[in-house]
Amino acid sequence: MTALTEEKKPTLLQHEQENSLLAGTGTLFRKEVLRFWKVSFQTVGAPVLTAILYLLIFGHVLENRVQVYDNVGYTSFLIPGLVMMSVLQNSFANASSSLVQSKITGNLVFLLVTPLSPLAWFTAYVGAAMVRGLVVGLGVYVATLWFSPIGLVAPLWTLVFTLLGACLMGSLGLIAGLWAEKFDQMAAFQNFIVMPMTFLAGVFYSVKSLPPFWLAASHLNPFFYMIDGFRYGFFGVSDVSPWISLGVVLMGAGVVSAVALQLLRSGYKIRH
Repeated sequence: MTALTEEKKPTLLQHEQENSLLAGTGTLFRKEVLRFWKVSFQTVGAPVLTAILYLLIFGHVLENRVQVYDNVGYTSFLIPGLVMMSVLQNSFANASSSLVQSKITGNLVFLLVTPLSPLAWFTAYVGAAMVRGLVVGLGVYVATLWFSPIGLVAPLWTLVFTLLGACLMGSLGLIAGLWAEKFDQMAAFQNFIVMPMTFLAGVFYSVKSLPPFWLAASHLNPFFYMIDGFRYGFFGVSDVSPWISLGVVLMGAGVVSAVALQLLRSGYKIRH
């Protein structure tokens, strides 16, 4: 009887530790979600307004001058691109800004003394980044329906690319946040890498309209596949096969997530 009791003790202890880690991950996740939600006017409202301004300007100027897909107006074509652009940019911004802010204010030490594993950190930060990206993307979609109501031809494709894109950019934001030590470095990462790759990914145009050199360059941009695959879910047509886009985005999300986890395990720029 004593032997059985002794055998059960490690198992009970393991369960208690697992429950504690899960609770800690959930707490960190809620903290990160509340962090952006408490200033939702800035973190959600401002990106939605920016997307509407893009739609008003480009839609008004090019509606009767550009025809990308048959039976699809330019404004309708533009909406999925703006939605996905908002998802990607805000997923990146949430994870990166949170880590940099924690470094600068010095409260990162309170996380370092917890028993949370690198996987728990990754899950909480990237999960919260995905939530912000999805909330902003949904807000942009709902707000733009007034200008050009569009439905979903393949909603599953739209959901898959939304989740994968948000995960990839949340992981990239985590890497950028670990690397940056001040807001200037974070702004440089976003302005010189994320923004150009987003705008050159076919948000406002079809890459098929580009000259051969820039067409080939666009196919090297992983952001293009996220936006093109997402747009396929709305219209059932795209510049490349959605299966190719899915493969590229899956590979990209896997590589970036693995790098982010490895940096967390090594304590890169957070354990000094």
